[in-house]
Amino acid sequence: EVQLVESGGGLVQPGGSLRLSCAASGFTFSSYDMIWVRQAPGKGLEWVSAINSGAGSTYYADSVKGRFTISRDNAKNTVYLQMNSLKPGDTAVYYCVALGSWGQGTQVTVSS
Repeated sequence: EVQLVESGGGLVQPGGSLRLSCAASGFTFSSYDMIWVRQAPGKGLEWVSAINSGAGSTYYADSVKGRFTISRDNAKNTVYLQMNSLKPGDTAVYYCVALGSWGQGTQVTVSS
């Protein structure tokens, strides 16, 4: 059974940083691409970033490009999302996605 557990969310001031983690289990983590998706209050889902299995390729939504960095540690079965220069518009629940399965999400709130 695929399990994805996100952590690292919280309340941060505009301009601040957070690092999200997603611990994966139940599948061969190193063989699969990983994705971060977010949902802001009252809005639909927004694809944020992706990383391929070998970590050689990364992709970002225009809204986060230059501010967020996705990475993975295949030895730890974990994918990360480093978020810098956070804006109030980044407030959302952030989900880790793989193999069609979703984690429970972690709340990120950017507010002064």
